[in-house]
Amino acid sequence: MAAGSGTGLPKVAFIGTGGTISSLGRDTLDILDYTATDRRLEAGGILEAVPELATVATVVPVPFQAVPSPAIGFAEWRDLVRLCERLAAEHADLAGIVIGHGTATLEETAYALSLTLTIDLPVVLVGSQRPMSALSTDAKLNLVAAIRTAAAPASRGRGVLVVLNDEIQAAREVTKTSVARLQTFRTPDFGVLGHVDGDSVRYYRRSERAHAPGTPFDIRSLPALPRVDIVYGYADADGTAVRAFLSAGARGLVAAGLAPGMTPPAEAEALEAAAAAGIVVVMSTRAGSGVVPLTTRLRTRGILSADNLTPQKARILLALALTVTTEPEAVARLFATY
Repeated sequence: MAAGSGTGLPKVAFIGTGGTISSLGRDTLDILDYTATDRRLEAGGILEAVPELATVATVVPVPFQAVPSPAIGFAEWRDLVRLCERLAAEHADLAGIVIGHGTATLEETAYALSLTLTIDLPVVLVGSQRPMSALSTDAKLNLVAAIRTAAAPASRGRGVLVVLNDEIQAAREVTKTSVARLQTFRTPDFGVLGHVDGDSVRYYRRSERAHAPGTPFDIRSLPALPRVDIVYGYADADGTAVRAFLSAGARGLVAAGLAPGMTPPAEAEALEAAAAAGIVVVMSTRAGSGVVPLTTRLRTRGILSADNLTPQKARILLALALTVTTEPEAVARLFATY
């Protein structure tokens, strides 16, 4: 049964994928080890736990799955693209879509969808830091804020959004910064897009990079993405990880380099050799913010800049880019666009 059904309120679809927002711990004080119970609510059960939603929107529960977010990857992104497309086709009056998601990989799913969705409805990802069963859980109010955001006309045309802690963030820019704090999702350098204050959804800026729909990345019929791995930079890194990833079949590599975009000499040599062999190599950094400058050193080694994307998001864009081109110059243009 849809929450608020028949009330004339805006209609929002809610897709549950699992995660903390769906989880039930041993008791109300279990806020850290709740995954041990392996108990998670499906979409309908989550909505039933938040009856206040009936005053906000007509919310349609959409079964999907209920898993921890480390279990979510490309196959689920593809299925969500298809599902969102189907929901938009079946519900002509749909104002928006909210996807409940675990916070561990929420930012990756959000960015992947922001590059691959085929619909222009607002799509909002929401999670929580404390399980639904916890004393002072953030799950319920986060969900209310996400539903309000998805239903707001001002949310159209802004790409995929992430809502937690009353803050609206852009999928491309946001990242999880803390293990347990409620204010974990942050946008380094630029800040939030807006806030959800009570029943008001207020925006103060836009993300300038292009986003779906209308991107060249159509994953609806793809069996898999090209393999792209992340090489983490550290003192004394000697290129062993680079060679291992290439042996595993990597077609692209993202270096999580030392800021502002460097690696130890032996690893630099391995990355240069990979690029010379036709592997697309992109330099990000482990710093978490800031643009990697395309220095002479990088250019001469055939390595591209990830712009200001974190390594995990650069990996997604590079994998998608490799579905349409293997030319480094064309990949570089995609990084400058998205």
